[in-house]
This record gives sequence, structure tokens and C-alpha cells, in this order.
Amino acid sequence: MDTERHNNISIFIPHMGCPNTCSFCNQRAISHTSAAPTAEQVNEMLKNAFEKIPDGITEIAFFGGSFTAIDRDYMISLLEAAGPYIQSGKANGIRISTRPDKIDGEILDILKKYQVTAIELGAQSMDDEVLFANERGHSAQDVRDASRLIRENGFELGLQMMTGLYRSTVEKDRHTAFEIIELHPDTVRIYPTVILKNTRLGELFKSGEYIPYSFDEAAELCADLLELFEKNNIRVIKLGLHASETVESDILGGFYHQAFREICEGILFRRKIEMEIPEGKEFTVFVSPDSVSKAAGHKKCNKIYFADKGINIKIKPDKNISGRNIIIQKDE
Repeated sequence: MDTERHNNISIFIPHMGCPNTCSFCNQRAISHTSAAPTAEQVNEMLKNAFEKIPDGITEIAFFGGSFTAIDRDYMISLLEAAGPYIQSGKANGIRISTRPDKIDGEILDILKKYQVTAIELGAQSMDDEVLFANERGHSAQDVRDASRLIRENGFELGLQMMTGLYRSTVEKDRHTAFEIIELHPDTVRIYPTVILKNTRLGELFKSGEYIPYSFDEAAELCADLLELFEKNNIRVIKLGLHASETVESDILGGFYHQAFREICEGILFRRKIEMEIPEGKEFTVFVSPDSVSKAAGHKKCNKIYFADKGINIKIKPDKNISGRNIIIQKDE
């Protein structure tokens, strides 16, 4: 198993290149910045970052806006600022995020020239009604077309989806996941919708027109999607919006939690234990050493769940177990 450390140096280009404002978007809160960096500032950021990060696989990532839709000269200046770190071998490649309708052959040629290796598309939903209701400004077909072009040109493909958007349903979110699987991405990010101040979604929420899923419903759904993508050999590299004091101060509702992925992992362990546990009251559940806290559940919620059913479980590590595999030993 490849255990080499993977580092990601993220540089945010807040909202630049976006032709419209999506219903859920408040880039100041999401990226906790409002000013786009100059090429000189990017160079300084990278210089400082490479002095601090440990050895391992390192990617330079331009996130936050629609990178391929920003002013062309500015975009190239940012890529040129990153170039020396690729050429020296300090970084393995450049990752960018953009809109599905801002990908074509010409832009892919430019990205290839400047050693971009991975492109993430903000698909968000594969349902056109949901995309329109949330003012995305592109269609599901745009996602399909852009994904095909990216893969045909040899880039790593990442797709980002959101659950619980305005006018979406659990069924539509599952449909989005199945459609994404058909596009064969290398990576996926799953973002449960967070309702922020100063957004149209926030206004819809306050008026009562938009009613989000309950937290438990969102977590159970995202646990399902995590398992589904993994079974199809697609890495889920992010589950839940990243921690930020600005997000915490601007949130009106939705599914923000600093340990959201751990909560979803815990749900999957709870289900597996419940499915495999035999009759009895006392058990030891052996898991991989890095899964002990996940199996116990966030704040030991899984142990509490089983205790409420009159079942006492102990969670212990076993170095011979990997992934979410478990071995249950009856203690009675």
C-alpha cells in the first residue's frame, strides 16, 4: 500500500471567473478571503509553503473561483508562478477547479502546457431542474461533455457534488452520484449544502421556501454516497465543507460540522457491526488501528447506540485488519 504523504498547497481565487452567483455561494466565507492574489503573491505563498511542508507528493491547487474563466493573461501568470516548483521537482503537478461550461480543447492545451495535471469540475448536481433553481448557469450535459474532454486529454478528473440543494431530493442526489460514477472520475468531493448569510439560498431558507434535510438525513445519505463511490474505486477526497471561522460566523443552517466525514465513517461502521453482530450482550469489535475512533463513532455515539439496545461493545485495534473490515468476538 502506498503510504507516502500527500500535501496540497491551496491558493484561493475567490469568485473570479464566475459569470454568475450561485444560490448557495458566499466565496468570502468559503475561502475566508475576498481579494485575489497577484502572481508575485502566489510565488511568495508557495515559497513559504515549501519551506514548511514535509516530504511527499505535493500538488499546487488553485481553488475558489472558475480558474479557466478568469482573465487569460492573469490565469497564465498564476500558472507561470507555479511553474518553477514543478520544474524543480518540489511539486508533482497543479490542480485547478472550474466550471463545466468553461472547458474546451484550447483551454486544455494551455493547461497541459503549464503542467496542470488534475481538473476538478463543480458539477454540484446532474439534475437540470436543480441546476437551474440554484442559478448554476450550466447543464448536466455540460458536465458530461467537459468530463469526456478532460479524460481524453489525459488529465486526472475530479467531480464535486452537493447534497440537499434547493429543489433537490435524496433521490435526485443519489441519481447525481450514479451519473458521476458513469463519468469515471478519479476523485470526488461531496459537499452537504451549508446555508450562508448574504446568499439567495439564505433568503429562501429564512422565508421558509427552502427546507433543508435534517442533519441525520444528510449524514446517512452522505455515508451511503461515500460507500457507493468507494465501491466503484473512486476516491472521496473531501466530505463536508472545510473548517473555517468565517463559515462558522456566517452559517444560517445546513450541514456544517468539522468532523462530518468522521460522522459518516462512524455510520458505516455502525451499520456493519449491526449487520454482523450475533446474539448476545458483550462483544469486542476488532478493527484496523486507524479506525478505532471511527468504529466507536463521533463522541462514542456507536457505543452509546448499542448500549441503548442492551449491548456492550469494546473497540480494539488489530494490525491485521484493514479498511472497514471488522472481526467480532463474543465475550460471554
